[in-house]
Amino acid sequence: MDETTHLSVTPSLAIPRTELQYRATRSGGPGGQHVNTSSTRIELLWDLGSSRAVSEEERERLRARLAARLDASGMVRVVASDHRSQAQNRAAADARLAALVRQSLHVPKKRRATKPTRASKEKRLSEKKRRSERKRDRRGDLD
Repeated sequence: MDETTHLSVTPSLAIPRTELQYRATRSGGPGGQHVNTSSTRIELLWDLGSSRAVSEEERERLRARLAARLDASGMVRVVASDHRSQAQNRAAADARLAALVRQSLHVPKKRRATKPTRASKEKRLSEKKRRSERKRDRRGDLD
């Protein structure tokens, strides 16, 4: 898929750029006169609810994992104001959204319950016995 038409998230998932909305605003913080006159801060909005890029199962997983980043209308919002140029902030916002979606779609492996081996149990008990004997030998007769 072309990077100009899609934002690549995973090898199997790409968000069409037509679903992304960019908004440029003035950045805060230090920067002198430049910061007061240029709109370099980028807000990237993605409508998760109506996106055709994700399946219904993925959409539910994303809704649950990105609940803190969703606004009232179901838009995912990412902000970038690290750089002085709008183009660099746009690229940073793209990278952040892709990383956020990739991380949210990751399904953790199921934990499989295991039992300690017989050898490890025996080792633990023999160490315990050795430790108690050592402590017993250190004790002087209290009589």
